[in-house]
Amino acid sequence: MKKLLFLLLMSFAIQSQGIAAFIKKPQKILVFTKTKGFYHKSIPAGAKALMAMGVEKGIVVDTTSDATRFVYKELKGYDAIVFLSTTGNMLDDAQQAEFKRYINKGGGFVGIHAAADAEYDWPWYNQLVGGYFLSHPQQQQATLVVQDATHISTQHLPQQWKRFDEWYNYKNIQTDLHVLLTLDETSYTGGKNGSFHPIAWYHDFDGGRAFYTGLGHTDESFVEPLFLQHIWGGIVYAMNG
Repeated sequence: MKKLLFLLLMSFAIQSQGIAAFIKKPQKILVFTKTKGFYHKSIPAGAKALMAMGVEKGIVVDTTSDATRFVYKELKGYDAIVFLSTTGNMLDDAQQAEFKRYINKGGGFVGIHAAADAEYDWPWYNQLVGGYFLSHPQQQQATLVVQDATHISTQHLPQQWKRFDEWYNYKNIQTDLHVLLTLDETSYTGGKNGSFHPIAWYHDFDGGRAFYTGLGHTDESFVEPLFLQHIWGGIVYAMNG
């Protein structure tokens, strides 16, 4: 009788675990769109594309331009925070501390395009994003070179990827980055980073994970399948490591 009771209890426990796994809450990301400098007209297109991606991939996507939401008790509910062409000094000292705590506790960060054109007075942010915006030439076609074809954000891309965008030059590029894509400066005019010009990268940083891509200035980027898959791969990395 005791053996039967034990087996019944074990069966119930296994079934309960299975049910719990089945009803596990979907992952969540927060798309942050605040600008204190240049405003990219592609931000609404980017936010719309990320929300559609959430529906397709089965994750929850919230969007906000409200920096008062940067408190750890709220941020900790998200698997990654996406800075979508954010510019300028977006966060005050308290919000910076809360965001840093989120990363320190294992949070994920994704920076898209002008996320590198922000928080110039906050060295920790430079280290997180991986580099600061320096300048850009006029929008034009250029060739990207895949440096790491094994990463989820680049494994679908051609080795040499020709596309039209606004191509950033960078300063204060960090030394711990895993570079995913570089720009071939011989394929366009106005490059200032030389023969090795990083444009997308990732790294584990200060307890969390950070992915950045310099692509995504134009509205057209956010209906481009290769680019959207690139972004999705960065989000997956930031959410899961």
